Amino acid sequence: MKQAIIIDTDPGQDDAIAILLALASPELDVLGLTTVAGNVPLALTSRNARIVLELADRRDIPVYAGADRPLVRALVTAEFVHGKTGLDGPLLPEPTMLLADGHAVDFIIKTVMEREPGTVTLCPLGPLTNIALALAKEPQIAARIQQIVLMGGGCFEGGNITPAAEFNFYVDPQAAAQVFLSGVPITMAPLDVTHQALTTRKRVASLRDLGTPIGETVAQWMEFFERFDEQKYGQEGGPLHDPCVIAWLLKPELFNGRHCHVAIEAQSELTMGMSVVDWWGVTGKPANAFVLGGLDADGFYALIADRLRDL
Repeated sequence: MKQAIIIDTDPGQDDAIAILLALASPELDVLGLTTVAGNVPLALTSRNARIVLELADRRDIPVYAGADRPLVRALVTAEFVHGKTGLDGPLLPEPTMLLADGHAVDFIIKTVMEREPGTVTLCPLGPLTNIALALAKEPQIAARIQQIVLMGGGCFEGGNITPAAEFNFYVDPQAAAQVFLSGVPITMAPLDVTHQALTTRKRVASLRDLGTPIGETVAQWMEFFERFDEQKYGQEGGPLHDPCVIAWLLKPELFNGRHCHVAIEAQSELTMGMSVVDWWGVTGKPANAFVLGGLDADGFYALIADRLRDL
């Protein structure tokens, strides 16, 4: 039986690759994409989500636009990483498919409430604004969501937008805090694991060597996206963050981790958005997330290449 998922996203080259990986995987039933302001403003994330679906010839999947700003704070974006469109790199045509009618939050609520309890997984790849809004608007969904598998936060790696905070949690720390208090089962792919998923020249070449338009597009996205992190971290390649979410659903054996209590700092300007991960269990607080810590990076890239080969 296929796993039904909703991908909540702010594309982003790595978001786009995660979406393609999901679309290429027969184990997953992508019910829809919901977009949120994050890497770039909402109009562009909504545009980019439709570009990715059209690239994969999947105009049947609806795209619902969601929150255009965080719950409390002013929006912070990341054009300095992703380019002015959020999906810079290869030149792709503007989308022709229209956004679905309605708000992303209402789509999430309706889908979870109409389907059997425990059958819908939410896959947030950006700030958690839409997820927090849905949980607040209809609290009953918390008991019906199968799980939330998200990219965000950091443990030993610290942050990538401030010394303390990873970008997604920093953009909307209040939303992240609410999600981790929701009681929904959470799997968290933090920087600790995504920083092991480096786009080396050999791995990029494996995508280009597929000899397909999608393989070439993904290779170009990786090459554009990695330039910032190569300069920042002084290493070959950059981390491919968001596909870790989809890869964990497909092949959890590629990862290791542990159950931890996670809290999100939403008060201090110094550490705003920090994910406080009790990796060693020193607080005695019950675990509220499975935090990924290790990755078989070669297996991860082999999975991506294998799945995208026939897309």
